[in-house]
Amino acid sequence: MDSTTAIATIDVGTNTTLLLVARPGATPGAEPEVLENAAEITRLGRGIGGDGRLGAPGIAATLEALGRYAGVIARHRAQVFAVGTEALRRAPNAAEFLVPAEALLGRPIEVIDGTREADLTFRAVVESFPEELHHGRSVIVDIGGGSTELVVVLGGVPVARTSLPLGSVRLTERHVRHDPPTPEESSAIRAEIRDRLAGAHLLDELEDGAAGGPEAEPVRLFGVAGTVTSLCAMALGLSTYDPARVHGSWLSREALDGQIARLAAADQLAREKMVGLDPRRADVIYAGALLLDEIARAAGVATIRVSDRGIRWGLFFEHAPRP
Repeated sequence: MDSTTAIATIDVGTNTTLLLVARPGATPGAEPEVLENAAEITRLGRGIGGDGRLGAPGIAATLEALGRYAGVIARHRAQVFAVGTEALRRAPNAAEFLVPAEALLGRPIEVIDGTREADLTFRAVVESFPEELHHGRSVIVDIGGGSTELVVVLGGVPVARTSLPLGSVRLTERHVRHDPPTPEESSAIRAEIRDRLAGAHLLDELEDGAAGGPEAEPVRLFGVAGTVTSLCAMALGLSTYDPARVHGSWLSREALDGQIARLAAADQLAREKMVGLDPRRADVIYAGALLLDEIARAAGVATIRVSDRGIRWGLFFEHAPRP
C-alpha cells in the first residue's frame, strides 16, 4: 500500500457503526487527509444485558449502514479494514450478521477482544496527543455501549489495560426501568461501576507510578467515543456536532456534573431535545455519563481531555504507511 491509497476503517460497536476514510499525511507529523467520517447509531447489541443474542432489527440496521459505507468505500477505491467489538464478542448468533456483512464489504470483519480494542484506542489517542501521553501519568477511557476499555499509561508506555463489561447500553438495560431513572436506579448503576473498577485493580498502577520521578505529576484522563463526545457537545451547546471543536477540548468535572443533573431530571422526550445530544442516544446517555463520572472520580481528575478519535482511528494509524 502506498501513501496515496485511501484507507477505510470501520468500527462495528454495540451501539454505533462508524466509518473513517482517509489518506496518510503527506509529510511526517502531518494530519491525515479525511475523505469521509460517518457514524450511525444502529444498536446491533440491543439486548446485550440479556442473553447476548443479536436481534433482527439491530442486524438489519447495521447491515444497511454497511451497505451505504460500502458504496462510499468503492467511490474512494479505499482498502478496507473492519473490526467488531463487545456485541459480536458476546453474541452466540454473531454469524447471522458477520456472514452477510462480509459479503457487503468484500472482506471479513475482525471480531477483536478487549485487549486489542484497548490497544487500538491507545494508538488513536497517542497519535493525537503525543506530547501529553509521553509525560506523567494518564488514563485513557473508551466508553462503548457494551464494554469500556481502560488503559493506564506511564511516561508514554501503556502499563495496564482492561475491558470491563460496562457500557451505556448494558448499564441502562440492566438497571433502568423508569423514565427518568429513579434515585435507586442511579445508585445501582454507580454501585456496579464502583465494584467493577475496584475488582479490576487497574487504577492501582497510578499509585505505583506516583512513587517518584516524572510520573508523580497529576493524572490526565483522556475520554474517547460517543458518550464522552456527546457530553462535551452538550456542555459546549453545539446545535450541530463539530468534531474540530470537540476533539482536544476539555470537559470539567463541574460541567459533567451539570449535565448529569440535567439528564437525571429529564424524561426521554426532554433528553431528545437537548442541544448537543443526538436524540438516538437519549435513552442511554445518562448511564454513560455516570460511568464517565465514576471513572473520573476513581482517577482523581478535575478535567477530562476529549478525543473524537477512537478505534477506527487506531485501526487507520495501524495500517497507514509512514511518509
